[in-house]
Amino acid sequence: MPEPLFLEDFEPGQVFRHPGGVPVSSEAIKQFAGQFDPQPFHLDELAAQQSFFGGLAASGWHTAGLTMRMLVETLPISGGLIGAGFDEFRWPRPTRPGDRLHMEVQVLGVKFSQSKPHQGFLHHRVTTFNQHDEPVLVMTGNLLAPRRPVP
Repeated sequence: MPEPLFLEDFEPGQVFRHPGGVPVSSEAIKQFAGQFDPQPFHLDELAAQQSFFGGLAASGWHTAGLTMRMLVETLPISGGLIGAGFDEFRWPRPTRPGDRLHMEVQVLGVKFSQSKPHQGFLHHRVTTFNQHDEPVLVMTGNLLAPRRPVP
């Protein structure tokens, strides 16, 4: 496990990258959709061919879940990743069977809390890419982050 990060460890312009790729299979797409987003274009290849997507596509929430896993593995903020709101959340293109996802996080800003001096906010952009470096998810928001404890 990497050393936990505190708000003081971040500065605008930093980029953190997930170290590997996450494969997406037809079976995983259908399993996720069956439980959480049971729409035909996530569950059935034939129905998906006739849909807006023109083929089987992962639920955007499946892509978001895989992104969250990569984010946790990439950004070890002390105390965990605690969301403090999103400015943007979009899926520029679908995630497909056979895709291999990777992700990067860019630090956009750091804000120290005036009312709670032991914490602050990390403004960031997360972009998840497929194996062709095409974005499949883009989200911008804030994470709550603790300040480094004073000994």
